[in-house]
Amino acid sequence: MKEKLVIIPTFNEKENIEAIIRKVFSLNQGFHILVVDDSSPDGTAAIVKNLQKEFQNELFITERKEKDGLGRAYIHGFKWAIENNYAFIFEMDADFSHNPEDLIRLYESCNQQNVGMAVGSRYVKGINVVNWPLSRILLSYGASKYVKLITGMPVKDPTAGFVCYKNEVLQELPLDEIRFKGYGFQIEMKYRIYCKKHKIEEVSIIFKDRELGQSKINGSIIFESVYGVIFLKIKSIFGRL
Repeated sequence: MKEKLVIIPTFNEKENIEAIIRKVFSLNQGFHILVVDDSSPDGTAAIVKNLQKEFQNELFITERKEKDGLGRAYIHGFKWAIENNYAFIFEMDADFSHNPEDLIRLYESCNQQNVGMAVGSRYVKGINVVNWPLSRILLSYGASKYVKLITGMPVKDPTAGFVCYKNEVLQELPLDEIRFKGYGFQIEMKYRIYCKKHKIEEVSIIFKDRELGQSKINGSIIFESVYGVIFLKIKSIFGRL
């Protein structure tokens, strides 16, 4: 079995994609990368394909014909990773809001006998966020408290998108039944794993807002996460997660 795959979903990330790929490979820790590109019109995929000549058998790309949400992009990547026998599967943004050096600590945390998932958490030690406006900090931190209140899940940063999964834990989940896209997707993945009785370990990170490119967060993603949590809780009560 291969060991470590970092999934990076992209849509119009030409400003960041080469730099983030080079940074991950510069760690020299055996990470492979799968870029899941949603047919970016800015040429992101072409940049990745050109880099594949340099990073043969380490850098991979799949192109999806339609842009239907972050969650579906990750599900696509998870299936690819499982089919290609990677033991540890990571989620990471392309825009350097997640520090690639923290991949090492996520791996070390997840590579414990009783841990099924490691989460790069902004809220383990206070609030570790850089360059966010106060309104967004309050929204994110408040969402975390809300999720914990509704679900009872003991995760301080349930909307976090910097994550490491064990292959066998992902295989337990009904991936085709997961429908949420943004924050809701991140919450759903953690809650399903929590309901399967796997331990979720949080690793303190510093989250830095993107400097290049445009954020994909919008009102519908926030709306989905607020009402999606209630939906998930109801499903869990009836044993349908």
